[in-house]
Parts: sequence; C-alpha cells; structure tokens
Amino acid sequence: MEESNNHRSRVNYHGSSVVAMPDVVLECVLPYVDDPRDRGAISLVSRRWCELDALTRKHVTIAMCYTASPERLRRRFSHLESLKLKGKPRAAMFYNLIPDDWGGFVTPWVAELVGPDFTNLKSLHFRRMIVRDSDLELLAKAKGKALHALKLDKCSGFSTDGLLHVGRFCRQLRTLFLEDSSIIENDGDWLHELAMNNTVLENLNFYATDLNEIRFEDLELIARNCRSLVSVKITDCEILDLLGFFRAATGLEEFCGGVISDYQSSNYPNSIFPQTLCRVGINYVRKDEMPILFPFASLLKKLDLLYAMLDTEGHCLLIQKCPNLEVLEARNVIGDRGLEVLACSCKRLKRLRIERGADDHGREDEEGIVSQRGLIALAQGCLELEYLAVYVSDITNAALEYMGTYSKNLNDFRLVLLEHEERITDLPLDNGVRALLTGCTKLERLALYLRQGGLTDIGLGYVGQYSENVRWMLLGSVGESDEGLLAFARGCPHLQKLEMRACCFSEIGIARAVMQLPSLRYVWVQGYRETSTGHHDLLTMARPYWNIELIPARQVENEHGVFDNPAHMLAYYSLDGPRTDFPDTVTPLHPLKLVDAQNNGLPILEY
Repeated sequence: MEESNNHRSRVNYHGSSVVAMPDVVLECVLPYVDDPRDRGAISLVSRRWCELDALTRKHVTIAMCYTASPERLRRRFSHLESLKLKGKPRAAMFYNLIPDDWGGFVTPWVAELVGPDFTNLKSLHFRRMIVRDSDLELLAKAKGKALHALKLDKCSGFSTDGLLHVGRFCRQLRTLFLEDSSIIENDGDWLHELAMNNTVLENLNFYATDLNEIRFEDLELIARNCRSLVSVKITDCEILDLLGFFRAATGLEEFCGGVISDYQSSNYPNSIFPQTLCRVGINYVRKDEMPILFPFASLLKKLDLLYAMLDTEGHCLLIQKCPNLEVLEARNVIGDRGLEVLACSCKRLKRLRIERGADDHGREDEEGIVSQRGLIALAQGCLELEYLAVYVSDITNAALEYMGTYSKNLNDFRLVLLEHEERITDLPLDNGVRALLTGCTKLERLALYLRQGGLTDIGLGYVGQYSENVRWMLLGSVGESDEGLLAFARGCPHLQKLEMRACCFSEIGIARAVMQLPSLRYVWVQGYRETSTGHHDLLTMARPYWNIELIPARQVENEHGVFDNPAHMLAYYSLDGPRTDFPDTVTPLHPLKLVDAQNNGLPILEY
C-alpha cells in the first residue's frame, strides 16, 4: 500500500505497525504548543514538521546574536510575531569586564526585520546590544504602525533623538521599555511625542537611566490619553509634581522611581497613589518618609527597595506591613533580622533579590549583613519561594541543607559570598551544596560565587551529579583542579550556558570539560590558569559550528579605580561561522571548516 503524505505509518522495533500523527492533526495542534523546547523537539522529527513549526511559531529567542544570521532567521521564521535578541555577554554589564567595542550591533538585524517578509512582527526585545539612532528611525518608520512592544534592555549607542522617532511613528505601542540602558539625552521631546501620539500605552519604563529632561506634564498627558496604562517606571521626578499624573492614572498597578523631598514640611496629601497600585519602588525613601507607603502597604505584591535609604530597622517596619508581598528587591542592609521578619510576615513570597550595599569593602552597620541565620529563617518561613539571589557575608552547610529541605519550589538560586568578611565558619560547602541540589529538584538556573576553599573538587562533582535540570550556571572561585571540573562535566546533561570566573582551571581542562557537556551551547570564562600552550589546548574543543574568541588581559577603570582584568575566553555555537565584525580587542581562534547544517539549527537559537 502506498504511504500517504498526510497519514504515514511506520514499524516499531517489535515489528508491529504504528500510525504516526497525520500532518493535518499536527497543523491543528502545533499553534497551541508554546514551549520552545517542545517546539525544538518537534522540528527535528522530519522536514515537514520543521516546516510546520516555521509556519506556526510566533516567538523566537536568539540568546546570542552571533549564533545565527538575520538572513537565516528570515528564511526559517518569516511569520514571527515576536523576537528577543541578546548581544553582549552578560558579564559586559558588570565592572566593565567586556570591551565596549566587543560587538552586538543591532543594525544588520533591523535591516532584515524591516523588509517585506516579517509582516506579522509586533514585538521586539533587544538586550545588551548596540543600537543607533538610525536603527530606531528605520524601525519606527517601517514598522511603527504594527509594533506593539519595543524593549531596549541594557542597550547603548542611541540618544533621545532616536526615541523621538519611536514616539512619533509607533502609535500602537503597548510597551516601551528602556530600563538600565545607556541613553544620550539631548532633550525631553521624545516623551512629549509619545504623549501626543499614543493612546494605547500600557507599560512605560525608563527606570535606571540618566534621563532627567522629563516634563511631568507629559507623564500626566500619557495617563489621561492612555486609559489602559498599568505600569510606569521613571527616573527621579519629585512625587509632588506627579499628583496630576497619579489622579489621571486610575488603573495604575506599578510605579517605580520618583523622589520625596523634605517629607515632613511639604504639603503631601494623605492619599497620593491610585488604589490599584500593588507594585512600587520609591527612590531614596528614608525611614521618616515611609508613611507615604503605609495606606496601601497591605495590598503590595512587589516592593523595590534597591535605591531606598533605609537601615535594617526601616526594612523591618515596612515589611511587617506587607503580608501579601510576592516579590522583594533590597540591599543586604536588610540584614538577617529583616529576613526573619520577612519569613514571619510574607508567606506568599516567590522572588527575593538581595544586592550588595554601596560599601564594597565593609559593612554599613553591625545589623546590615546577611548570613546563614537569615537564610535558614527564610527557608522555613517562605515555602513558596521560586527565585533567590543573595549576597551573603557568611554561609554554612546547614543553611543550604535547610534550603534543600524546605524550598521545594526553587527554580533559580544565586549565591555570592562576599570577600570582606573573614570569619567564615563552615567551609567547604560540599555537603550543603549536595543537599541543596538533591532537595531543590526544580532548579534550572544556579549561581555559586564563593571563594577559594568554598567548594572542593568533590563538591564540584556533586554540582555536576545533581544538576539534572539546570540549564544555566555561573561558577566563581570554586574547585581545586582540572579534575574537579572534569568530574563536574560528567553530569549536567541539560546544561546549555556556562559562565565561570576566578577559577583555577587550565585551558586544556576547560576544553575537555566543554567536550563532555552534551547540551552546552555557550561558555564564558574569565580568570583561568593560562599556560604556554593555552591557545593550542583550547583548540581541543574545536568542532563544526563552534566559535572560540579570546579577550587578552588588560587594565580597566571604573568608579573604584584601575584594576587588572584577567583574560577571557568565549566559545559558542554558530550556524554562520566566525563573525565578521571582530574588534582589535578580540582574537578569534580558527575553528574547523563549517559544513552545511542538516537542520536549520533550531536548538542553537533558543536557550
């Protein structure tokens, strides 16, 4: 009997006939499959299934802009509605580790996206990329009528002149996200254009930028014109100047930014914020200014205190009034006492991020430190916790064991052990890390930045052995030798992205470990043990589609002074071979000659 294209049968290994899924059924089902991992598996079944995936896929994430070319994206996914594109390595955002001219230009992508093929494109998210004003002008004029969301996330290279085109032509924008981007400010006309031309805006975010030429009248006009406005995150505007904005934004659920000047003597009304507000962060708020938040504190689900001027006691007083809190961001001045209050008062907490304080070399006060005491209380009290990122001054195996015992919903755990505290009581953390990983089986993202002696080769082997579902990992100052790294690499079956800093591993150890990790697509290492044969040793991991880049050691300068920046190694899969825009600060190692891909490289696109 002749096999039909729409109703294929096959024989399994027992010899019996099995009917495969007809293509017509797959065409009906596939639009409801959103998980990129499921999509990736489906696309590898056959050429026809790959074509159906391409026709029905609405969103693609390219986690490193040099893993595929804009042309390849167009050929494969021209029906996209949404694209997320990441550029510079994540380390570029910390302490000037990556040279500014490393790359990550959005220009070739914009040139392709504004073409006639991407007719369904509604959402763009560029992260850690270099964006020019000309890119924004071209994008706004070509796609402005269709674009619903534009996110320039930790980007640089553009000015308010480029944003002026966005405000003028992108009249259907629901989301404009500029948070933490480096923007050259020429004037505030871009916001006025946005206010005059947009009536559907829902999310406006230029938080953590240097945009100061902001007219509060424009914010008020946006609130009046855009009745669906739910989230606004801005820079340091005086709260009293925003009273008209708050009165007009009747559906506002999130507000971050703004400052309070001289709260005691100013004529602040009893109720400033709309009753719908449930996510809030006020910059530089002080203890005597906290009463401005008290009337609606019981309704808060998210609280951002990263830029608050509160001591430990201030954190405790405010947190006690927020029983429904689900997300908290703070600095380590919150202290162990603050975490104990959090554990008692906020049983619904799902995400907690604790950054280091402004003083990089010492404690702000005796209470303002986070240690095992606070983590143990948190584990026992906040059983719904899913995300925890924390800088600690001390840590014990017992604290990690408590996390493994109680934090069963944890899927993202990041721990940094600060260097300034010398009285560490319980190193190495081998047994605690093992207990954490065996208990928290949902973990998909893990960061352990410790210090020498914090994790032995045995502990590093535990990390590999028990990280069954982890897909992203950052390791800092861990292990004792290449043997520990190789023991680690014998596990981690699903690890796709690995970052390492200040470790003792050699080039040959790194190369051999990379070859053992079956799912690895990206590795970045800074501060490894260089040898005289290092470049040759790194070529041990050379293979088709695998690019290797080196950034030599150099001196860099930031607000803390001049310091030595050790050499970097970056390696990643690329379907298009070595990139062509290498700066002088990057040395590519010659990979093996590329051959044509058997499939279109979907597994490389999404992670």
